[in-house]
Amino acid sequence: MNNSATVSSGTVGKLLLRGLLAGLLAGLVAFLFAYTVGEGPVADAIAQEQSQSAPAGHHHGSEAEPAAGHEDSHEAAGTADSGDEEEELVSRDLQSTAGLATGVLVYGVAVGGVAALAFCFALGRIGRFGPRATAALVAGAAFTTIYLVPFLKYPAMPPAVGNPDTIGKRTALFFLMIALSVLIGVAAVILGKRLAPRLGTWNAVVAAGLGYAVVMAVLAVVLPSNDDAIPDGFPAGLMWDFRLASIGLQVVLWTGFALVFGALAQRALTPAAPAEDRTAVPAPAV
Repeated sequence: MNNSATVSSGTVGKLLLRGLLAGLLAGLVAFLFAYTVGEGPVADAIAQEQSQSAPAGHHHGSEAEPAAGHEDSHEAAGTADSGDEEEELVSRDLQSTAGLATGVLVYGVAVGGVAALAFCFALGRIGRFGPRATAALVAGAAFTTIYLVPFLKYPAMPPAVGNPDTIGKRTALFFLMIALSVLIGVAAVILGKRLAPRLGTWNAVVAAGLGYAVVMAVLAVVLPSNDDAIPDGFPAGLMWDFRLASIGLQVVLWTGFALVFGALAQRALTPAAPAEDRTAVPAPAV
């Protein structure tokens, strides 16, 4: 097996296709996890929002109360207002099945392709690791920089929680945190490689990791926090379950990608044995 620091363009194409396939398979497993584990807290959060906002409908009289209830459910499920009658654009059942599957699978394929390209760059450059180990390192680094660290600053919020008027701002802050985390992570890798000849590999990795942690901690303090407080009375246990499911989804996705892509990359990068070697009968031991 060749672990050189460069990968030919033809091999990059093969690894990219395998990364897309691995992302698709990992996304399928992640969808099953999201549907069986994550949909419960989502449905409970929507029901909680509806129950908290239901008393507001009493101000409109007995005839307006059902309309208010429908309006709340439409806001949570992504529907539109059409006058006195609310028409549901996308049903909750469709969102929790086909919609969820589409979103998770597309996300899996996208991150699989990006991670495969990162693997091509990292192979042979971050140490004498084989394809499986490199795939695991890339997946772990991607999970940490793309999701875990931004999550610590801007944790996931269930549907119908928070001010809908600030969703654009909250989304922008989350993606800004992702971009900064990835950039600082890449800088930490470069720093570790430059420090390795002087400090040794282990000390260089520790120093680069600490540098990344310190810079991200400072950024977490400097960047504005979400100014959407969790509504009074929202169950803490439900919030905890939702956030655990959110983390679990990402763990399942990246673990599945690392295992599948590592195996596929190992086969793609391992040279085939010559035909005479495969057919030769070993000599009997003396």
